[in-house]
Amino acid sequence: AASPASAPPAPRRATIPLSPQDLHPTAPPPKRRPPARSPDAVSLTQLFPILSTGRELAHKAYLLPAGITILYVVLLFLAIGNAFAFNFLMATYLAGAAYYFIYQLCGKHKPWWIIAAMMGSTALLLVSPVLDLFIFVFHRLLPGDLSGTTTQTNPFILFFKMFFGAGLMEEVLKAVPILVALWLGTRLKAPWRQQVGVWEPLDGILLGAASAVGFSLMETLGVYVPATYKSAIAQMGADAAQLASLQLLIPRVLGLVAGHMAYSGYLGYFIGLSMLRRRQRKLILGVGLLTAASLHTLWNAAGMINPVFLAVIGSVSYAFLGAAILKARSLSPTRSQNFATRFLQRPGP
Repeated sequence: AASPASAPPAPRRATIPLSPQDLHPTAPPPKRRPPARSPDAVSLTQLFPILSTGRELAHKAYLLPAGITILYVVLLFLAIGNAFAFNFLMATYLAGAAYYFIYQLCGKHKPWWIIAAMMGSTALLLVSPVLDLFIFVFHRLLPGDLSGTTTQTNPFILFFKMFFGAGLMEEVLKAVPILVALWLGTRLKAPWRQQVGVWEPLDGILLGAASAVGFSLMETLGVYVPATYKSAIAQMGADAAQLASLQLLIPRVLGLVAGHMAYSGYLGYFIGLSMLRRRQRKLILGVGLLTAASLHTLWNAAGMINPVFLAVIGSVSYAFLGAAILKARSLSPTRSQNFATRFLQRPGP
């Protein structure tokens, strides 16, 4: 018998090369790479940006203020030739722009209807018997009668009379609707109490500035502009009278941020602060009222003494308001929801 060592070798099987599909039968086919885009290629959203950014317009592109501006432009064109309508539209637009600026600085949402109600309430006070009561108290009972004052009056006497007859009286008058809103907020239930009431300094600033807008519009459109128009039309004609009215209206309303809004917004800060620090309410309200009335008086007196001082007093008044807004934002219980505050995240260790 043949030994195993001498046995013939077994025949070799033919080997067939295997493909990648045979080695990995479940593997998907290789993906085709899209052709490289040329750096000069332009996409559809680049050609028509509104297709990709339309949802962000209302929040990041000031779409609503721009739309209101366009509306006012059209209305102003239509009002050409009607002096009253043109003056009213111009005054309300400038006052609205000034208030919007303060609103953005405050960064707290407040319903538009409470802001409009604050403006309207203060304007109505100026044409109601309440104004006569204030005049009696501050001009008759207190030494605020300004009927005999002129530019030649002693500056100290002028300031003293201005303080009671203009500064203190007008700031108390503008504060009445704010105090009413504060009282209503303590009586209403949620969510009305948060929307109407004054619970923090930012609420007081927003409502105080709104009250100042109503006061200034009524004072400007109801007293100063008609008086200027009436005196100018008899001397120079209707066209010149309208020009003189606009020359008075524009700076009076445009200067709201350094005038009535600054004083009333500053006082509103203290009204709101008194709700956070209730045990010190009398001290807080006293300091706020005296400071706001003093700034108001300085502005009025500077205009009668030397108009150059108006720029200084206006800058100081706005600085007081700006400082109050910044402090109010830092004290706000709802600071995390403030859209004017930017929080920076510190890097980790």
